[in-house]
Amino acid sequence: MTPRLLDVFAGLADAEPDAVVLYDADAGRSPVRPVSRRQLRDLAAGMAEDLRAHGIGAGDCVGVWLPNWSHAVAAQFAALAVGAHVIGINTRYNVDEVAHVLRMARPRAVVIAHDFMNLDLGRVLRAAREAAATEPPVCLVTTAPGAAPASPDEVAAYDVGGGASAFPQASGGGELRPCPVPGLATAFTTSGSTGRPKLAAHGEPGMAEHLVAAGERIGLGPGDVMLGALPLSGVFGFVAAMAAVFSGAAVALEPVFDAEGVLTDMVRHRVTHVIGADDLLGRIERAWQDHPAPLPLRWIGIADFEGRSRQLAAWAEREFGTTVAGVYGSSELFALTAFWPRRYPPELRWSGGGQVVTEAIEVRVADPVTGETVPDGAEGEMQFRGPNVVDAYLGDPAVAGEVFTEDGWFRSGDLGRLVAPGTVQYLCRIGDVLRLRGFLVDPAEIETRLAAHPAVAMVKVVGVPGGDGGTIAVAFVVPYGPSRPGEDELKQWCAQTLAKFKVPSRVRLIDEMPTTSGTNGTKIRAAALRELALREGV
Repeated sequence: MTPRLLDVFAGLADAEPDAVVLYDADAGRSPVRPVSRRQLRDLAAGMAEDLRAHGIGAGDCVGVWLPNWSHAVAAQFAALAVGAHVIGINTRYNVDEVAHVLRMARPRAVVIAHDFMNLDLGRVLRAAREAAATEPPVCLVTTAPGAAPASPDEVAAYDVGGGASAFPQASGGGELRPCPVPGLATAFTTSGSTGRPKLAAHGEPGMAEHLVAAGERIGLGPGDVMLGALPLSGVFGFVAAMAAVFSGAAVALEPVFDAEGVLTDMVRHRVTHVIGADDLLGRIERAWQDHPAPLPLRWIGIADFEGRSRQLAAWAEREFGTTVAGVYGSSELFALTAFWPRRYPPELRWSGGGQVVTEAIEVRVADPVTGETVPDGAEGEMQFRGPNVVDAYLGDPAVAGEVFTEDGWFRSGDLGRLVAPGTVQYLCRIGDVLRLRGFLVDPAEIETRLAAHPAVAMVKVVGVPGGDGGTIAVAFVVPYGPSRPGEDELKQWCAQTLAKFKVPSRVRLIDEMPTTSGTNGTKIRAAALRELALREGV
């Protein structure tokens, strides 16, 4: 029988109520506040009372627009208690991204961070609400753990038409019971072929089975500490933290990623487990080289975004005796869908993919054109079914018809091969998406924004290697008429509505696009643009 997550946590809290489950740190790195299981349960119970008082219940959506604070974990618990589902909103999102979330998820409440890193999230929310033209949510305003609450006037300033109140107001302390009928539990944004992210939602039964299985397969338990440096609003940060919490381990939360500060916290809290991409691990490794320190790292799950995972895996295993395993997952399949067991040799174990975390997850490899299953070891599209697979797409249920095969398998869009039953090696994305600072970004999203500029006639965005080894976005623009907008003007145009990491590193003006004609029409030759960008030293 699938466990209810709040029942799992209640068992842990009853057994050891004073055990530390989270470490809160503010943006200034001090003070660090340990949060016990009892305190987290009380905080979540108070939040659940507040949600009910605002009429939030079964089937409703709650936007959680917070950094990595204990409040974000508690808000997910509170949503489970009232039968609502959470859509995480990254604090780096700008107007367009937030408006899209509001339009698709229709949250009845938004839990919003007050006075975080001088970000005016209230201004962004007001502009996004106007752009989305949706029913206004109630704004539930919270401050950093341990900080003074917002004043009544500051809280009122967040009202976008649905009311605003401090959060939580209820003292909590009561029982935190799961909603009798489980429904959707959490959703994550993911890039899509249209240039607009999809909102992939998972039900509580599948989420519960996956988190418990992932924690068990990793070997997490009391005394272990997971690094919580990836945003909880994203699938990798969420699964890493929640798998630790429901396995009895603790999580060292990092609301702001400062490599030296994160390294200090890793030493202070004796972090044993890390899950992240090579961009995150690379920054930690550089900080460690400047300030070497003993780290009790037992296990690292690594994803290769910048081509450095093997180098970093060798460093961690050499310096700390850590087991490093390549991982696989996505917003639609959950992070840690698979990772490599220790028995595999490093040359395979450090690559993406691995063994699925529970036998309930099935995987096959099929020809992406014909849909026919290919022989073991042959390359094709990895397809999945099981409790980890997306249950719904918020705001666009028709998407499911596009991503599932006729016989019910989820089409990942990833190229891979079957190594053994339930074990796959990930090779690459079939599509032409970009990895920008660790985020999966569809070039069409940037292109759509640039194309909206009145002086832009045609645009194409490509990814090329940057100076730091990561991928950077380069936009090629054919101007409209005699007007020739400058590079800085077009970058600023993008920055008005796109998150900073989506703003192209370079914008190059050209007279015409290189094209090729085929049976399906004339296409822009993206490869030629990449070559041009590399030739010119972009």
